[in-house]
Amino acid sequence: MIDLRSDTVTKPSQAMRDAARDAEVGDDVYGDDPSVNELERRAADLVGKEKALFVPSGTMGNQVAIRTHTERGQELVVDEQAHVVKWEVGGVADLSGVQARMVDCGPRAVPTAAQVEAAHVEESLHRPGTGLLCVENTHNSRGGVAVGVDEIAEACEAAHDLGVPVHLDGARVFNASVALGVAPEELTGPADTVNFCLSKGLGAPVGSILAGPEGFVERARRVRKLFGGGMRQAGIVAAPGLLALENVDRLAEDHANARTLAAGLDDIAGLSTREPDTNIVMLSVEADVHADDLVAACEEHGVAFGARDASSARLCTHLDVSRAEVREAVDRVAAAVGSLRA
Repeated sequence: MIDLRSDTVTKPSQAMRDAARDAEVGDDVYGDDPSVNELERRAADLVGKEKALFVPSGTMGNQVAIRTHTERGQELVVDEQAHVVKWEVGGVADLSGVQARMVDCGPRAVPTAAQVEAAHVEESLHRPGTGLLCVENTHNSRGGVAVGVDEIAEACEAAHDLGVPVHLDGARVFNASVALGVAPEELTGPADTVNFCLSKGLGAPVGSILAGPEGFVERARRVRKLFGGGMRQAGIVAAPGLLALENVDRLAEDHANARTLAAGLDDIAGLSTREPDTNIVMLSVEADVHADDLVAACEEHGVAFGARDASSARLCTHLDVSRAEVREAVDRVAAAVGSLRA
């Protein structure tokens, strides 16, 4: 099976497995796990923040950030397709008591200054006030869009001018950094806090990082505990995370493979794609074939990916899929499409 469902399906390398086995550990709730401490230090440096916090998942990192930034009843300004409101089980409302004021950012994937200003709500006797702006880079549901430095900075500056902090859901921010040819801190710097995943394209088996100012991270540590994320001998999962940080540059291979995949799929009658920015390929299916049926037929032909709705699907390249396997995947999808029309 050629698994293109997500870059979360990567298996840890033998070096990561060895690092987990041999990791120096302590009790992280007490702050004395040396592997976790080293991971947090290096991760904070990589994204240009004062401190970092190791969390079990990207969803937890985002939701901890939202809870730490906001007060109950406040509003969160966010793109209507953002991961924090679309794919995190309603955590914004359930865990933080925050209501989302959603804006349509379109292909740009991040709000303009005018959109931030229009969505902003002043606190009053009748209105809750805007507590946070959340932006996403790369933007998952909009096709792995790599949002540029200027666009991120514009949104952040508009929010800061209104006294509103900004959280960057940077689950795949290193994909954006590599695709745009800029240092990670250029993309993360304008935001107050950033979350990024170790367990996607970087290949670690588990874990994400929430980074920001020292005072924020200390408050977030308490929220992590509240959410059940206080880990003990977490060095066994932090040690592979340290190796994952060395996988940033190789993300360019995933991007090249995604372009090859998109071009091949676009040549199949009845399917269409656009050239991807990063490692996510959004596939459109003509009306005579339902995306669910295409996914099922492709699985029978040895390619796995997921439908998004009746007429679209998403495929992700990652470190466990080679260029040869990408080309083979295109051939298998073509055969699957043929079987549906036979």
